[in-house]
Amino acid sequence: MTAPETLAIAIVEDNAALGASLRKIIEASDGMDCIGVWTSGEDALKKIDAFRPQLVLMDINLPGISGIETTARVKQHLPEIQIIMVTVYRDHDKIFAALKAGASGYLLKRSSPGEVRDAIHDVRAGGAPMSPEIARRVVEAFHQPAETQTEELNLTPRETEILELLCEGLANKEIADRLGISNETVRVHLKHIYEKLHVRSRTEAAMKYRDARNPDRWMR
Repeated sequence: MTAPETLAIAIVEDNAALGASLRKIIEASDGMDCIGVWTSGEDALKKIDAFRPQLVLMDINLPGISGIETTARVKQHLPEIQIIMVTVYRDHDKIFAALKAGASGYLLKRSSPGEVRDAIHDVRAGGAPMSPEIARRVVEAFHQPAETQTEELNLTPRETEILELLCEGLANKEIADRLGISNETVRVHLKHIYEKLHVRSRTEAAMKYRDARNPDRWMR
């Protein structure tokens, strides 16, 4: 009789204690093997291609490249890898960004060992696990009036203009040239945009702005 395949799992988590806790849960579970714990998105992107885990537990709030952006890059090049976000955040904007980036599930960091194991099994079976309170927030977000979503971003006309050019893929210098302003002015505007949108990267800012402009696209 053929032995069941062992599931190769990697962890991307900058909190050493949580990373060790997740490793312990995985290594104590039948049919699962932790092949690495990496503390940043940059490190993960270097090692995931070499180690090729089948599933990754990914923190959102990583230093440097965010977990959302790391997920998007992994899924672009290795779409077969399944990713579950493990985070303290309960903000539905981050949920949407994580799902859009390619995450297969979403768990809070306070999830029990049993919930972590169940989520891994669910993803391998084709499911998309989320804690009940996260699922509720997703449903509530669909019920928001579409016309209010872009207004709630509270961006100035110039910030909106810069964000639209960012969504087109323009670099800071290209945005500056297009608008006739300096690179430093663009940088300052982007800093304010990130603060208002509660994001940490160009990718997350573009995702959030597109979601606000096109709330119905999640239903397509």
